[in-house]
Amino acid sequence: MNKVGTSYLLWLGCLFGISGLHRLYNGKIATGLFWMMTWGLFGVGQFIDLFLVPDMVEEHNLKYRARLGMSPTGVPLSQPAVAATVLKPSREQLMIRLLEAAAARGGKLSVTQGVMATGLGFAEVETVLQEMVRTGYVGIDNDPVTGVITYDFKEL
Repeated sequence: MNKVGTSYLLWLGCLFGISGLHRLYNGKIATGLFWMMTWGLFGVGQFIDLFLVPDMVEEHNLKYRARLGMSPTGVPLSQPAVAATVLKPSREQLMIRLLEAAAARGGKLSVTQGVMATGLGFAEVETVLQEMVRTGYVGIDNDPVTGVITYDFKEL
């Protein structure tokens, strides 16, 4: 990041016969070399630059920040992306989650309640519940009011 004070100090190089240092410092290479060869455009350009130095510094700093991917205020424009890897729970972990959900609901659980408790899809939850029915841990009932299929965890 260039500073206005440093640019003005380099502008004073014209008093020692070296004009255009402030332009070179602010990234204006072609005009900086031209200023050096013509003694600051015969002093006229050097005098005008006395008033243009702050804008030159600001322009250089904006280009510098843009190259670094920062806004004019210095805040990064893009945030680094972090890829989160979500591990799928094992069958055993899924069965334990369903068991805990059923325990919280009096030993009965519907597929929808299982989906809400695990965050997995309907098909996967229903497959695991059917597997638990086949092994004898769970029985199938219907809710007397709604008719929804509920899985009855007998041992709870």
